[in-house]
Amino acid sequence: MATNSIALTRENLTSPPKTVASATHTIVLIAIITAWSCWGYFSAFRMRDAEHPHRVAWYLLTMLWEWSVVAYIFWGAKNHGISARELVGGRWNSAVAVLKDMAVAAGFWIIAVVVLFCAAIALHVDRSGRTISFLLPQSRVEIFLWLLLSSTAGFCEEVMFRGYFQKQFKVWTGSVTAGVVLSAAAFGAGHFYQGIRSATVIFIFGLLFSILSEMTKSLRPGMLAHGWQDVLSGLLLRFVKH
Repeated sequence: MATNSIALTRENLTSPPKTVASATHTIVLIAIITAWSCWGYFSAFRMRDAEHPHRVAWYLLTMLWEWSVVAYIFWGAKNHGISARELVGGRWNSAVAVLKDMAVAAGFWIIAVVVLFCAAIALHVDRSGRTISFLLPQSRVEIFLWLLLSSTAGFCEEVMFRGYFQKQFKVWTGSVTAGVVLSAAAFGAGHFYQGIRSATVIFIFGLLFSILSEMTKSLRPGMLAHGWQDVLSGLLLRFVKH
């Protein structure tokens, strides 16, 4: 009996890491995100030229799409024996845990802002916000929806790129570095509608988030930092333009 227990323990220790979902599920997800990115790229051209772009419709459609993708991810992971909690990296069990993640997120965000600022200067990115000005909220309703959209992006995009793609690519390639780089590349490609230079900066942003998730073994700090980065960037650019 003892010998069998030791054998089982060794088998568990040497078992290969498990993928998040099936290869078919991942291929379909990549196709869905690629189609959305292409649609966003061409829609952005139309909205930039429009005198009164339909921002409310864009916000609502984007939120619906992101939550639908996350539902698809959780479904695929569940069928593969992985819960949503495992994908996120656990849950908050106390107020201390919440404050700890907030402190980590705040420190990470400060570092990320400095890195992104330097990257934007090096790549000569237009920091006036002209490439995304058509998306910036104007009315009170749009500001409210922007807050919801930013919160949605903070949760959903971290699940997509750090919770799903990063873990999936890491297992497939057998390399943490490859998982980090490939998931960040997918993140940058998903924002290609902002232009190649901005997408490159977002790729760097994705690298930082991927490193954070590897270090903390959780998506929670990244979700917090991602959410308030989107909130502040949108509202500050709106303020500057006014």
